[in-house]
Amino acid sequence: MAYFSLLAGRVKFLSMKKFVTLTCLALLFLASAFKPVGGLDDVIGALRNGNATELAKYVDANLEISLPSKTDNYSRQQAIVILQDFFNTNGVKGFEVKYRGDNGGSQFCIGTLVTKAGSFRTTFFMTEKNKAQLVKEIRFQPM
Repeated sequence: MAYFSLLAGRVKFLSMKKFVTLTCLALLFLASAFKPVGGLDDVIGALRNGNATELAKYVDANLEISLPSKTDNYSRQQAIVILQDFFNTNGVKGFEVKYRGDNGGSQFCIGTLVTKAGSFRTTFFMTEKNKAQLVKEIRFQPM
């Protein structure tokens, strides 16, 4: 009789352990389901490396670019050419994040792009489109 009560206690323990494990996995899955694909960290990495090709993965179909010499809206292809030229001309050394945040599904970041030609206050804005965060606007202002 004592054997069966021990066995029953062990079955309850295993059932509870499985329940807790499955609950944790379900919560982890749900939490990851709401995270947008691509985001600030990916764009920051591309800026740190001065890699316009990598940045292109996170750019919307049209991008507003503000450079010291010009400001305009560009298609994704035009924007990447312009950004790569800007990065090559100035020789990117790195990017330092000063502030980052979000506002109702949109994200933004303010930082300093450090280049051989000097530093630029850099601001970019991202909006959610098809469950992905895409850059809509990027500004480079000399400091």
